Amino acid sequence: MQGVDTDRLRAAFELARDDLLAQRDPGGYWVGELSSSALATATATSALAVVLQNDAAPGAAEPGILRQRIEAALVWLARTQNADGGWGDTPESPSNIATTMLVAAAMHLAGAAEEHAARLAQARRYIQDQGSIAGLRQRYGKDKTFAAPILANCALAGLVAWHEVAALPFELACLPRRLLGLLRIPVVSYAIPALVAIGQVRHLHAPPRNPVTRWLRNRLLQRTLEVAQRMQPASGGFLEAVPLTSFVVMSLAATGRSDHPVVQQGVRFLLHSVRGDGSWPIDTNLATWVTTLAIGALWAAGQPVDRWVSLDWLLGCQHRQMHPFTEAPPGGWGWSNLSGAVPDADDTAGALLALAALRSALSAGGDGNPKPGKCGGLPDRRIREIDEAARQGIAWLLGLQNRDGGIPTFCRGWGALPFDRSGVDLTAHALRAWWAWRPVAATWGSLGGSMDRAIRRAWAFLLRKQRPDGSWVPLWFGNQYSADEQNFVYGTARVLQAFRDLGRMDSAPARRGIQFLVEQQK
Repeated sequence: MQGVDTDRLRAAFELARDDLLAQRDPGGYWVGELSSSALATATATSALAVVLQNDAAPGAAEPGILRQRIEAALVWLARTQNADGGWGDTPESPSNIATTMLVAAAMHLAGAAEEHAARLAQARRYIQDQGSIAGLRQRYGKDKTFAAPILANCALAGLVAWHEVAALPFELACLPRRLLGLLRIPVVSYAIPALVAIGQVRHLHAPPRNPVTRWLRNRLLQRTLEVAQRMQPASGGFLEAVPLTSFVVMSLAATGRSDHPVVQQGVRFLLHSVRGDGSWPIDTNLATWVTTLAIGALWAAGQPVDRWVSLDWLLGCQHRQMHPFTEAPPGGWGWSNLSGAVPDADDTAGALLALAALRSALSAGGDGNPKPGKCGGLPDRRIREIDEAARQGIAWLLGLQNRDGGIPTFCRGWGALPFDRSGVDLTAHALRAWWAWRPVAATWGSLGGSMDRAIRRAWAFLLRKQRPDGSWVPLWFGNQYSADEQNFVYGTARVLQAFRDLGRMDSAPARRGIQFLVEQQK
């Protein structure tokens, strides 16, 4: 390349590759680590404090252990306050009203308001400058998934009145899941446990005036709690997520059920996932996501991925039964190999691309030339295992496609709220996965035809969603430094990867997207 020192470029590549491989688990996969989070640490602190206040049974942990974890978390939170008085999602993040309100609530619930009076005074000023409760509601709009638990946490701390917390219709959790999407309830598809727990604690502190609604909800307290219990994974962590699990734990504990199995298992999860410095991450890990990205990078760089990656580990991450959390059918992958992960579009597409790379590596036998009947010295059985897993994954993605041609995160048809709508980043990823398997799937009968129709619909969706400036707005991985927190660079880059894979980089939409990226470079 003109103007590039190729020796230096080669050295940089080898350094990056060796560093990536050095971080690989001995089992042949990557785990990765999410940043510690003030939001997660605050909610976990509140949850443990509420459990302590409500006479926790000793099944989860002795009170002394809970107090130690709370004290360590408060030290970490005090150390990570920003100069403007607020807290951000990570220690390196700008402040936001949601995290700041949660930290203030945690300090009050932990009985540390006097000790941290100066910090809380700064936090109060920041919250007021951001519009207080009205500012929080403006941040999330119609979506109660985040505003309701944040305000409930603050109400438990005595910082807001209970009537400010949305009265979530938790009784709807008793309905068949296929009906919930049609009813367009004010929480996203993956927040049913929060719907139940926060709805119940709000019902206790501020019951509805309508006697019929009050009677119905009283009758369904136990049944809806059973729904949440069925959705709780073996790890105890809903979605392996500290905030969601914490909101459920604190809400149910505040209704006098600290000894309930959902609370006890949730506390165990929180104690298991705390870090040595007293903080918590948002989620346990993204092992599947990180591993499939690593496989894709190594394969694109011409590296022998089959030598370094455990095919059995990746196949073992595929969900083989209907998932109790979203009732997703078998065939998808979640973001982690842990029990709290849920099948989703992005990770399923990533796994399919990784399997396509591994299949090519095994088929080529190390010299890049396919050898019928052999897989780099391995029997055809391995190829058949890969193909069967891919067939199920492809069918799972096809079943997720929305009417608009786009792909949502978890559930088809839940389009009322932002995190359930079709996303261009998810759709582009699915397109790449389908395209990578198209030559093989052409021999799979009707599935190949269904995939071709899905590709056409998804492609039309992407073309419709391009903005006039050439960019695409993704659903996930926002930019905290952008005024509207949208990550246009990420969304555009992800979509352009689909244009590249499908051989359409010379098209007008692709050229506009490339021009947008060029203009964004600092």
